[in-house]
Amino acid sequence: MGENENKSSVQKESWFEGVKAEFAKIVWPTKETLARQTTAVVVVSVIVGLIIALLDTLIQYGVNFLVNL
Repeated sequence: MGENENKSSVQKESWFEGVKAEFAKIVWPTKETLARQTTAVVVVSVIVGLIIALLDTLIQYGVNFLVNL
């Protein structure tokens, strides 16, 4: 049983070493890139929200028109 405990400890240490090595490979975006991408996401989200609201309103008017016939 003592061997399993040592292997478990070694596996955890090697796993943490692997995680540290992978984090070292990450290329983080600059502040400017992050700001541009965040702005793009917000703008596209607002535009899509407006399109969905417009379609919802048009469909609602269409359904109300058909129901009132």
